[in-house]
Amino acid sequence: MQRLIIGTYPTGETAGSGEGLWEVFVQVGTGELTGARQLVEIASPSFVALHPNGQTLFAVSELDEGTVTALTLTSDALEVGETRPTQGVHPCHVVARDEQVWVANYSSGTFTALGLDATAAFTGQVQYFGNTGTGPDADRQEGPHAHFCLPAPDGDGAWVVDLGTDELRRYTAAGAAQGSAAPASGAAEQGVLVADGVAATLPPGSGPRHAVVHPGGTVFVVGELDSRVHLLRRAAQAGSSGGAWEAFASVPACVTPDPGTGSYPSHVALSADGSRLYVAVRGPDVLSTFAVTPDGSGVTHLADTPIGGVWPRHFAVLAGETTVADEADAGEATAGRTSDGSSAADVVVVANQNSSTLTVLRIDRASGTGTLTATLDLPAPACVLPV
Repeated sequence: MQRLIIGTYPTGETAGSGEGLWEVFVQVGTGELTGARQLVEIASPSFVALHPNGQTLFAVSELDEGTVTALTLTSDALEVGETRPTQGVHPCHVVARDEQVWVANYSSGTFTALGLDATAAFTGQVQYFGNTGTGPDADRQEGPHAHFCLPAPDGDGAWVVDLGTDELRRYTAAGAAQGSAAPASGAAEQGVLVADGVAATLPPGSGPRHAVVHPGGTVFVVGELDSRVHLLRRAAQAGSSGGAWEAFASVPACVTPDPGTGSYPSHVALSADGSRLYVAVRGPDVLSTFAVTPDGSGVTHLADTPIGGVWPRHFAVLAGETTVADEADAGEATAGRTSDGSSAADVVVVANQNSSTLTVLRIDRASGTGTLTATLDLPAPACVLPV
């Protein structure tokens, strides 16, 4: 049984009216969901991350005055610890590192890094980075909107995905910045980041939202506003590390037609072996499956699977059967077979915000098609975290 922690949104009420973090168990073999219960009440905990120590969680509260709360994970509970302000508006994503917690604040378009000590407790160190700029979509890109942060694929530090400015911004460990500006006095302190310019610029109006890094080095970024998957690689002139990245290709996020509500990709993730790319698309309400070439430089769309709910905001990919890669077919639609020749599968748990359901899909890797194996009512799920 795989234990999951589920972050939620308010369900038609003001933030803080009872929403919180839930626990659910999934039987990976069958897809069955059991044991659902709310562990703690926290205002609008739309995203939650697990610290590398495996025992500490950090949950953002997506409020006008954003906060992040530390929690201790035990075998049967969550113990609420200290809460700190993110100094931003509507934090929507959090990443837990050994020495820092990174937070993307959507409405203020800002990035916050909070220091941690050896026990994963907050220190007094807080860094706050703003941004400026707009995009061509006047309704959604009137200013910066930080939506996601991730470890930089080209060195120490962080990248921040900005939906409002069509950029991926870089923050580098002090002393290792690629830019010409020298770190501020005292910036050599452990864990300190410095703003280091723009890592990559996407096409105007793409609205980059979430990203994932392939083992081969390609970065896959979903555009919420253009409903495409963009492939980034280090620009040839950038050298071995740092410098500029370029969007060298893009494909539609799904082939299912827009039902009239718009088509808005939310989350993107890879299978454990990197051979399959999954994208959740709101509006069409599907999980799109792509085959990925072994080096990550190309993708082929395989299938769209209805997710069995409405507005899939986030999902988690769980390991299915163990596969034996067929070297002749690796990355193609026929790759990813079990040792007995049958199709391997991934299990994907989807948080469907507007239908207030969790659903479980079993995705056949060979065809990319999925089967709905379980549905569970749960109020406005926003994030699925395996622990």
